[in-house]
Order: sequence, then structure tokens, then C-alpha cells
Amino acid sequence: MKSVLLYVCLLTVLSGIAQDDFLAKQYFNDGEYEKALVFYEKLVDQNPRRMDFAENMIRCYQQLEYYEKAERFLMGRLESGNAFPTIYIELGYNYRLQENTQQATEYYKKALEAIEKNPNYGYGIGVGFQRFSLLDFALQAFERAMELNPELDYNFQIAQIYGEQGNIEKMFEAYLQLLDNGRSTLGNVLGKIGDFITEDADNENNRILKKVVLQKAQKDPDVLWNEMLSWLYAQQKQYNFAFTQEKAIYRRAEGSTFERMEALGNTSLENDAVDIAQQVFEYIVKNSSEIVTRLNAQLHLLDIELLRAEEKDFDRIDTSYQELMNTYGYQVPTLQLQVAYANFLTFKRSESEKAILILKKSLELPLAKYGEAYIKMALGDILVFDQKFNEALIYFSQIQKSLKNDVLGQEARFKVAQTSFYKGDFDWAITQLKVLRGSTSQLIANDAMQLSLLISDNSLEDSTQTALKKFARADLLAYQNKNQEAIAELEEILQQHKGEKIEDEALLRQAQLLEASNNLEAALFNYTKIVEFFGDDILADDAHFAMAELYRTKLNNPEKAKYHYERILYNFQDSYYFPQARKNFRILRGDTIN
Repeated sequence: MKSVLLYVCLLTVLSGIAQDDFLAKQYFNDGEYEKALVFYEKLVDQNPRRMDFAENMIRCYQQLEYYEKAERFLMGRLESGNAFPTIYIELGYNYRLQENTQQATEYYKKALEAIEKNPNYGYGIGVGFQRFSLLDFALQAFERAMELNPELDYNFQIAQIYGEQGNIEKMFEAYLQLLDNGRSTLGNVLGKIGDFITEDADNENNRILKKVVLQKAQKDPDVLWNEMLSWLYAQQKQYNFAFTQEKAIYRRAEGSTFERMEALGNTSLENDAVDIAQQVFEYIVKNSSEIVTRLNAQLHLLDIELLRAEEKDFDRIDTSYQELMNTYGYQVPTLQLQVAYANFLTFKRSESEKAILILKKSLELPLAKYGEAYIKMALGDILVFDQKFNEALIYFSQIQKSLKNDVLGQEARFKVAQTSFYKGDFDWAITQLKVLRGSTSQLIANDAMQLSLLISDNSLEDSTQTALKKFARADLLAYQNKNQEAIAELEEILQQHKGEKIEDEALLRQAQLLEASNNLEAALFNYTKIVEFFGDDILADDAHFAMAELYRTKLNNPEKAKYHYERILYNFQDSYYFPQARKNFRILRGDTIN
């Protein structure tokens, strides 16, 4: 019975402390320091070892300018004989608030003197100085502790302080020392350094980092510094220099793989550095003995050929695919070859029957769940191209069921909706799209929302869905690479359905196809009509972003690009394009960004 009573009493006490703590914090955060102080004095009296209560009580004294009370409490802690040396920093800061800088400095020095007796105090004292933005004293604390005990490593804290002070070179040196000591990973350090680097190779910070890394490499030719230089060159889009570093890394690093070089090739390709990407993948083909790595590089080289190819080149490229098929055959590890060749036959040569046979033969392999879904997804896409909608829907539905909660399953559900849209079954498309609005993939959720709105908006206004059926027809033609026919179909909508809700959708889709056909003036005309006549509608941000990208990447007009990015930042904060628009705007403005 006594133990039960004791337990009940303990719960009551703890409940009371928790309630007082909650109220104290509420008053403190609301700036009602007198009321907060009543609770904190009580809490400190009941819990003398709780430093968080003591610190908040001191903050209340200082906010209320009860400096003598704060000093008496702190001196009492000092006289107790077991206070941590950060108490000197608290006392110094209390004097600093009274503009007594001389007395404040004396106490700061006493905190630093404690490190001489015990270097392990360095971290707590350094952080204590940082709390009050006393960065020079914090640096002294961390650096002196490391001098006295070389086993300590506070380079991370030192680097942060140098960054706050704007001493970029010292900051870089501290971060690199962390790498040198093995106290941090390259990824963590690059994440911190990336905030200070731009795409401009002549930027002062970029030049400083390059100098610091080269100095490290001269003293210690570790492959780590090659990796860092490769990263820097890639940030500056100097992919040729990054490639030189990657070759050095591959030659020097024991057990090296081509994973880093593959990433560089992909990045180069994504940023239109096609010649460098080709050199990277050719190097991988020449030097890799690993089947999948070598095949992926060969497929990338064919993709590069296709970027530059005309129809007269397709026979030669077809022969290259056939040679790869003869070399690798039908294997589970080389499914990417079978899919790539099937897509080439379908979307470049309109030979979908051959493509379907290849993929159906691939399905006979002993495939795992994801491998089977990968082939069925490609097969479904080709069947849609061939307008065999019902068969395509079967494959997409099978993927959706087998990978219900996976992104691949959600993508298959979207393809069910899209295929139903092409087929003219708008009700079933809407049913699927409603589920996808909560997709874990933002891209799928955004696409689902746009297609759903297109269908619902244009079904209410026109019960016969005439314009919507034409739009679906145009979309299918675009999917089949029949861009001119799609543009003509959309033009018919624009002429025959003026003033209807579908007009801005038709303008946007036609503009995208015109841009893909390199008819940039006509594309700009459409985008401009959207922002002028439908500026408050849901597609205005799409049009602004498309124009900004067009001016930035193809028309070399950064000022107009900035204008359209800015419209998204001011008027469309919830836009899917907002993060990228902000990043591109800041780059064009010359800001330092990660």
C-alpha cells in the first residue's frame, strides 16, 4: 500500500512540474517574462540540477533587466564548487548586457582558462560562446582544446564559425581537414560547401576552393582530392575537366567501379554536353568488363546517336541494336536492351509488331516482380502506340495490382487513366485519377490533377464532349510522334471552340508541340496568349515557366527569363514549378546557391 501511495505522489509531483514547465514556456515565448519568471524560480528551486530551467530563469532576469539577481544566482552556482565553466560565459554576457565590456571580457577569459586545465571542456565552452554569437572566443576555445589534445576534432564547429564570419578560405580548410582526419564523409562536407559554390568558375569562392583543394593534393596526393575537384568541375559544368579527374580516380582507386563515371555521363547528357557524355560512355565501353555497366554505356551511345540522327541513319542504328541483341541475347540482367530496342522499333521506325514480339519473348524469362513490371510497362506503352488499348490496359492493370503501394504501381494506374482518356472512356479515367491525386510521387500527382481537371472542366460545359474527344485524339497523335497532325487537330479545336474552357489547354499543348518542332515564335505566341487572356487560370504558371525556360535555354534572353520566373514567385507560390523557378531566378540574378 505504501508503494502505491509513493507512486501516486510521484506522479502528482511530475505532473505539477510538467504543467509549470508548459506554462513557463508559453509565457516566455509570448514575451511575458514577469509571469514566466514566477514559474521558473519555482522550477529551479524544485529542480536545482535542471540547467534548462536555470538558463531560462536567467534569460527572464536579463529581459527584465534584473541583472543583479542574475549575477547573484550565477555567483552562487560558482561558489557551490561544481559549476561547469560555461557559467563564466553567462556571467560575462550578463555584464555585456550592462555595457561593461571590460568585466565581460575578464569572465570570458576565465572560461578559456578552464580549457588549459581540462581540454575536454573545449566543446562545451565553444558552444557556450557560440550561443551568444561570441565567435572569436568560440574559435579560441575550439582551437586551443585541439592544440592541447590532438585527439579532439572540432573542425566542423570551426568551419561553421568561419562561414558565419565570411572567412571562406579558412572555412574550406576546416572542412577539408575533417575529410583528411576521416571524421566526416565526402557527401556531408560537399553538402555544407555547396552552399558557397556557384556555377561560375570565376566566382571568388569557387576559385578559393579550387586553390585549397590543390594545395591539399600537392601535400598528400590522395584520390579524395580528385573526387572533390571532379565535383567542383561538375558544379561549374566543366564536364571535360571533371572527366579528367574521374579517369584519374578510376586508375588510382583500388577496386574502383564505373558508378561515378556513369553519373558524370548522365549529368553531362542532361546538361546538353553531348560530346563529353559520348567520350565518357566510350571510355566505359572500352574499359569495363562488367556486362550490365558496359551494356548501359553502349545503350547511352545509341541514345546519343539518335539525338543527332535523321531517318536515313535508322538502318545503321537498327543494325547496332541487332548486334547488341546477338551479343547479349535474352537475359534477365539485360532487360534494358530489349526494352530500348523495342522502343526504337516502335517510336522511331513504327515497327511495333516486331517490338511486341521482342517484349513478349522477354516475358518468358524467369523474371522477378519488378522485372516483369518493367517489361509489361514497356509493352503496354507500345500497345497504346498501336491503339490496342484494351490489351494495354490489361498489362497496366496487372502492374497496378502486383505493385499496389509502389511508385511503379502508381505510374501504371496513371497509364490506365491516360489510356482510357485516349480511348474516350473519360469516366473510368477520372475514377483512376482521383486516387492518384494523393500519390507519393509529386510528378504523378501533378499530372493526375491536370488530366483530371481537363476532363472534368470540359465535360460539364459540353455534354457531348466533342472538343475533349478531339483533344484526346491530338494527344494520342503526339504520343505517336505525329506532331504536325497533332498541331493541326489542336488548331481545329482553337478555331471551332473559341471561348470554351478547353481553349487554354489546346493553346498550351499546341505550344509544347510547336516548341518540340523548333517553331519557337509560334510557341511563344501561344504561351503569351495564355498569360494575357487566361492569366488567373490554372495553366498560367505552366505558360510562364515554359516561356522562362525558352528564353533561358534557347533564346538567350536572361532578362525575359527572369521576368517570367518572377511572375511564378510572386503569383503562384503553390505551383509545382515554384522550387525550380526560384532556383533558376536566383542563378540568373547571380545569387550564391547550392
